[in-house]
Amino acid sequence: MSLSAALVSFASPASADDATPGIATEKPAEGPSVKVDEGYMVPYTFRVPGTDEEVEMIPVPGGEFMFGSPEDEADRRDDEGPQIKVSVDPMWVAKTEVTWGLYQEYMDLYGIFKEFESSGIRVVNDDNKVDAITAPTELYDPTFTYEYGEDEDQPAVTMTQYSAQQFTKWLSLVSGQQYRLPTEAEWEYAARGGTTTAYSWGDSADEIDDYAWYFDNADDGQVAVASKKPNPFGLYDVHGNVGEWTVNQYTEDGYVDFADKQGINATELVKWPEVPSPCVVRGGTWESDAEDLRSAARMASDDEEWKSEDPNFPRSPWWHTSDPSRGVGFRIFRSYKPLPKETITKFWEAQAEDTVLDVESRMDGGRGGMGVIDKELPKAIEAIKK
Repeated sequence: MSLSAALVSFASPASADDATPGIATEKPAEGPSVKVDEGYMVPYTFRVPGTDEEVEMIPVPGGEFMFGSPEDEADRRDDEGPQIKVSVDPMWVAKTEVTWGLYQEYMDLYGIFKEFESSGIRVVNDDNKVDAITAPTELYDPTFTYEYGEDEDQPAVTMTQYSAQQFTKWLSLVSGQQYRLPTEAEWEYAARGGTTTAYSWGDSADEIDDYAWYFDNADDGQVAVASKKPNPFGLYDVHGNVGEWTVNQYTEDGYVDFADKQGINATELVKWPEVPSPCVVRGGTWESDAEDLRSAARMASDDEEWKSEDPNFPRSPWWHTSDPSRGVGFRIFRSYKPLPKETITKFWEAQAEDTVLDVESRMDGGRGGMGVIDKELPKAIEAIKK
């Protein structure tokens, strides 16, 4: 079975006997909460199985908002409209961007998968390939990626959209919950924090130093997450520090294709990638000017430029090698109600045929690592390390 034929994945939700993470039967006395059928969505922290890394998730209420920027917003660009009325379901959003401490656990799977392969352990075959992921190869030039640090509390950077997607599939299948990248509309809704202004704190950039790392104050590249003020939902670094991947293909004409779909759900307002780039990065980076940190501002990826120093052919589907990719990372989202398997698959797997073919070429040439992900993986890893 080819990789392209195996792109049907599903993370089973926790069984009825398991407590659902982030759900409380009673409204907490303090802190954010969202009323839902089961009780209340509340913040929760989970430890990634098999690691010492923890992720804190924040509940975000559902609602409606105007996606994109109004025509009279200062510094507005044509690709930020027309505005679309969008409905958003309740969800949990990671308090911070994914850090090096956690992303390194995913990177380590490359060597682990190679050891499984050489030992004939947990072999990937046609029956289990549906639950397999690829792990990123070792960095071509670590000095580039790590020039501004690799501290465990700094946001991870230079990964491709595909690599971020595979990370979320790993996290989902090993934990039993659906984690994923956001759609562009979901990201903007979370970043705005219920506001309609250019930034989550207001229309003026005067207070930007309180909330964001950007060109004028980030002299040393990306810094530790959560070192500025959060937005109204309690999310840190949605403006600046590093930009964040969404699943959307970038479109120069903005949201014209959705102009007649007012009221569309945020998980449906998606332009699924047909080519590896350009895709949409949101939030602005430590290299960005203030206006590029606005809630509606968009950044288009460029594989030709961002992989210009990659000597491999095909170029890596997991890594970028050139700036501005050192300003690009991601944040994980989780829907209150698990998405259907045909939908969640699109969030976890490459949709662009060229990316699928590049991955297959790498795997066929023995230059990639693939392994099955399930709740037994941590035990298998522990066993080979003894």
